[in-house]
Amino acid sequence: MGKEADLYRVTQQGRIQCTACARYCQLSEGQIGFCGVRGVINGKLWLLVYGKIIAGHIDPIEKKPVIHYRPGSKIFSIATTGCSWRCLYCQNADISQRRKVEGVDVTPEQVVEMAKERGCEGIAYTYNQPTIFIEYARDVGKMAHKKGLFNIFVSNGYDTPDTVSTMSEFLDCVTVDFKGNGEKNFVRKYISIPDAEPIFQSLLEIKSKTKIHIEITDLVVPKVGDNIDAARRLARWVYDNLGPDTPMHFLKFHPDYKMMDIPSTPLETLEKHYEIARQEGLKYVYIGNVPGHPAENTYCPGCSSILIGRIGYYILAYNLDDKNRCKFCGYQTPIIGPLSKSVFEDRFQPVIN
Repeated sequence: MGKEADLYRVTQQGRIQCTACARYCQLSEGQIGFCGVRGVINGKLWLLVYGKIIAGHIDPIEKKPVIHYRPGSKIFSIATTGCSWRCLYCQNADISQRRKVEGVDVTPEQVVEMAKERGCEGIAYTYNQPTIFIEYARDVGKMAHKKGLFNIFVSNGYDTPDTVSTMSEFLDCVTVDFKGNGEKNFVRKYISIPDAEPIFQSLLEIKSKTKIHIEITDLVVPKVGDNIDAARRLARWVYDNLGPDTPMHFLKFHPDYKMMDIPSTPLETLEKHYEIARQEGLKYVYIGNVPGHPAENTYCPGCSSILIGRIGYYILAYNLDDKNRCKFCGYQTPIIGPLSKSVFEDRFQPVIN
């Protein structure tokens, strides 16, 4: 379908500079940005995948992972092709690394209709980096709000003030995924970005200028992206700048795409990361992709009781009252509830694939 983008400017040299991600691609007529989906046509920047969905699935919100915002909700997850990163381990490489304009034509109205028809309570923009198609996401998101749905970004955080400003118009929640603890050598070699500084800056912007709920994830890649000192620096930064109530997830890596030679993350490594984040003062730390591990649960900082018990994406226990306080000791949590009734439904359904 395609549509003229909003996030760009014309430089003094007459080139088109995209402001949808921290690469700030400067393009001439006919050129397409690093993401593969934003290009110059007749002197204007176009979002070439506006209205084109490459994947659509119904997921549990816990899969994102988002676990402190509307627990148990059923989410309609959508994506376009393209990405602002080039992760060598990408588990969605067939979507994100496909630098082609492909997909099913779906208007913003139709996205919201599909979500409502299937009993979803929110829409997640995921599988690839959502800010590269942010104009489309915004139009979907605003309509979703009108229909009583919330909006979530599963993001690499490699954004700009322009994208954060646009996000504030419709976004309710974002989970920002650091990779390899955000360590410079890792992100340069395995992601193809100079450093993680724009991610930190975007998080500061989101925290200070919006009301968007933030969760942090970190993919711990063994041998090349599991430096304990870097993990401590990241946890300390989250504590100092986002606050001790910020949920932090350490995710198990599994071999994929161009990194099939790297093994899955040892449980011991994940547990070390978990302990370090707790030592730095973070109250809600999790280990992800290890179903059945105790660190999947949410524990009360007041009495250490299980507030939300989980196995994988499934909620087994919920011990919060209607004001999101611990039922055992009354501790006020930052969790945004209540528990959704959809937690009891079948929530794994492909829609567009």
